[in-house]
Amino acid sequence: MDTRKETSGAGAPAKPVLYDATLRDGAQALGITFSQAGKIRFAHLADEFGIPWIEGGFAGSNERDMQFFRDAAKETFEQAKIVAFGATRRAGSTCDADELVQALLRAGTPAAAIYGKSWKLHVREVLRTSEEENLDMVSDTVRYLRGHGLEVVFDAEHFFDGYKDDPAYALAVLRRAREAGASAIALCDTNGGSLPHEISAIVADVAAALAPSPDAPAPVLGIHAHNDCGLAVANSLAAFRAGAAMVQGCMNGYGERAGNANLTTLAAALQLKLGAPVTTPEKMAGLRAFSLAVDDLVNQRPDPRAPFVGESAFSHKAGAHVSGVRRNPATFEHVAPEAVGNERHVVLSELSGASNVLYRLKQAGAAGASLSREEVRRVVETLKAREGEGYSFESADASFRILVRKALDAHKPFFELDGFRVIVEKRGSDEPCLSEATVKIRVGDHSEITAAESVSGPVDALDRALRKALSSFYPEIAKVVLTDFRVRILDPKEATGATTRVLVESSDGAARWGTVGVSPNIIEAAWQALIDSVEYKLLQEAE
Repeated sequence: MDTRKETSGAGAPAKPVLYDATLRDGAQALGITFSQAGKIRFAHLADEFGIPWIEGGFAGSNERDMQFFRDAAKETFEQAKIVAFGATRRAGSTCDADELVQALLRAGTPAAAIYGKSWKLHVREVLRTSEEENLDMVSDTVRYLRGHGLEVVFDAEHFFDGYKDDPAYALAVLRRAREAGASAIALCDTNGGSLPHEISAIVADVAAALAPSPDAPAPVLGIHAHNDCGLAVANSLAAFRAGAAMVQGCMNGYGERAGNANLTTLAAALQLKLGAPVTTPEKMAGLRAFSLAVDDLVNQRPDPRAPFVGESAFSHKAGAHVSGVRRNPATFEHVAPEAVGNERHVVLSELSGASNVLYRLKQAGAAGASLSREEVRRVVETLKAREGEGYSFESADASFRILVRKALDAHKPFFELDGFRVIVEKRGSDEPCLSEATVKIRVGDHSEITAAESVSGPVDALDRALRKALSSFYPEIAKVVLTDFRVRILDPKEATGATTRVLVESSDGAARWGTVGVSPNIIEAAWQALIDSVEYKLLQEAE
């Protein structure tokens, strides 16, 4: 039996339906902005993954969303429906006279999602109208849109709070939407304050109350959860198991305040944990790539700790964990990383044992299996000593490879440093800082002194000078460029005298590798990382 996979609850729908709200609800998050081209790209990514409902924006609220609807109408999607979002008509008005309702028609989408109040508090305090008028607003708007050929999703805003306050009225709102022809009704935990046991019980009550009859077919029930308690995914799964087939959310958990239910996590949990497929296994294997692409569209750093798709999601640090994973991955992994397009990482740290080192050597393509016990012990001791000095090899595989060679006395430097000098000069208040680096190296019996300038800083100047000095001896390093440079202060209490860790990422256009340097002097730390970067490239060429 595969212990990493569970079955769904007895009352759960056979197949969940994903509804993506990233382009509307997700775009309301602080710091999240999609370009017009980015919105179209996102819609295609979601469609390709297998998401059948894509909410494109709030019709009538802004021209950018309306432009998206016009642009999307020119595109061909495999199976996704583009949905325009809106609201019920205003109190005391008609659908014909309501500008936002009319905007839903102008959007030209095959479906519309409208929100309406289901909590009497909002009817009184926000809409400032009667409870009966609110019911009419729901039924009038749904019926009007259905009459114009649109499929309608009714979002019962603040439903769980409304149900706790007055179940009869909250259910009356849903019944009006059903009777008017809504094909789906989403129960919204708008404030994100409900707990899973509450969600489960209330959804079950609603499913029973809206059971199909000859006069009223049952609409698809949905869940729309916010993450203010950190429970949006748990609440969504609880709702699904209780009978809510439509699962709404936003990719990577984007959304107002603490965000929406993370659709990335939900998709994997539904399919891999509950056995409720949302897409094909082949497309599920592209989940991490999908998640990273969405972060890239809105210029967000991917969350390394994101469930299933994060860089750390299948990382193992403790030696006992690594030993177990080497024997059987199920010992410390609840699903196979490949199922979501991720991969296993073994972290090297002060907790590392022989298993970590051997696994990382194997992962890096080195001959770890041929090392003797004594050689492994020497590598582990060297690694732990470096970690004690502040080094971290989690993102520095290249430096780790070089460290192993040095620990085994197998490393022969490609060049020797005789010295370097860095000058930073500002020649006027309106002039950029100019950095100049001079490097003196020896390759065998030959000595070389070169200098380079940069307006990008002293590290860039050092990098330019080093590669310039070595280019006549090793032309292959001309292709190496720095792609990332990160600085970590290891002991902040020491202020400007603190030890600094510098992480450098390099590329030759075909591969990328990371290196690390540590020193109280940031320039020296950067130099160490640069040296490892160049030496790693030369090692690769020599092997």
